[in-house]
Amino acid sequence: METEVSTIINWFLACATNDVPENGGACVKYRDEQIAIFNFSRRKEWYATQNLCPHKQQMVLSRGMIGSTGDAMEPKVACPFHKKTFSLITGECLNAEECAIKTYPVKVQDGRVYIGVE
Repeated sequence: METEVSTIINWFLACATNDVPENGGACVKYRDEQIAIFNFSRRKEWYATQNLCPHKQQMVLSRGMIGSTGDAMEPKVACPFHKKTFSLITGECLNAEECAIKTYPVKVQDGRVYIGVE
């Protein structure tokens, strides 16, 4: 018999939607974590990841370039310094195997951006 594990998501108010530039990112701090928020307005989608680029341990992903890759047009962010690219959905590194980033669920309601944390 399999046991289902339930994860409780707590939503925190990260910012107002107009605090994040269209097709760009911003950074918020939640407890001891820096979280990058991305307004992918071309796709009408929002994403959140850790802000730390694991390649050189720098807090820079919120300043990275966002775009899409592959036939499935997977949304991605590229580190502004090292050009490592990461999936905004899964966090996996798309052009190297040595690292991945944490992703967070995002919801937008009434002009406010909420990020889900465990």
